Amino acid sequence: MRIDLHTHSTASDGTDTPAELVRNAAAAGLDVVALTDHDGVGGHAEAVAALPAGLTLVTGAELSCRFEGPDGFSVHMLAYLFDPLEPELARERELLRDDRVPRARAMVTKLNELGVPVTWERVAELAGGGAVGRPHVASAMVELGVIDTVSDAFTSDWLAGDGRAYVEKHELDPFDAIRLVKAAGGVTVLAHPFALKRGNSVSGTAIAELASAGLDGVEVDHMDHDEPTRARLRGLAADLSLLTTGSSDYHGSRKTCRLGEFTTDPEIYGEITRRATGAFPVPGAGG
Repeated sequence: MRIDLHTHSTASDGTDTPAELVRNAAAAGLDVVALTDHDGVGGHAEAVAALPAGLTLVTGAELSCRFEGPDGFSVHMLAYLFDPLEPELARERELLRDDRVPRARAMVTKLNELGVPVTWERVAELAGGGAVGRPHVASAMVELGVIDTVSDAFTSDWLAGDGRAYVEKHELDPFDAIRLVKAAGGVTVLAHPFALKRGNSVSGTAIAELASAGLDGVEVDHMDHDEPTRARLRGLAADLSLLTTGSSDYHGSRKTCRLGEFTTDPEIYGEITRRATGAFPVPGAGG
């Protein structure tokens, strides 16, 4: 089995519609794909309706979280197979989504002050009704020739956590995220925790604390982790009895990663589905 547990569609900052994503996943030879758009589940119904025979869909989301404190920093929590109607988690997802628009507008304003003529109208158009985020702002910058690629925007010059045009948004405490997802019957995996190029790396101590709070796993095999980093993270996960996943973090044409570029061991996938009680994987019926 080939299993990719981290992808994005136009319901957040990917370029494939949910229907296109599942069709492309099947074409890429995947047996299982998780749709984990940022802070929302708006693409799930379309993905289910279009799901090809032979492909199983894992419903999920990538939740925006932040470690608090003077040196606080953002992290992402992958949540799988939770009940999307569970009220407390649904309210938090709504707060996370609602704060994205004023945040993106504020980043546009900062860029304008820096001499970059990005417009909110173009950023909103690029988001296409999905959850607007920094990749949409970055795409507008690429169109203007300010930077060459979307990844070039995620530096201290522009939109990284310490960037000149960065604006904070509402984010969950990661310990609260674990509690909420668990209460909704879901499974939690910390996304790309050692990805230094994204800003602060999560410390081993912090991961141990999250594990004590109920974290199920860590994303190990990811394009932002080199081989030594993966080995170090895998060893830490073994010490903490955490599951280890692999995935593409696919965003369509917005990033260079390919569907199925990294995959999850079938036994790990089986354990994730065993632990979940909020929802179940959806087998394709030839949609």
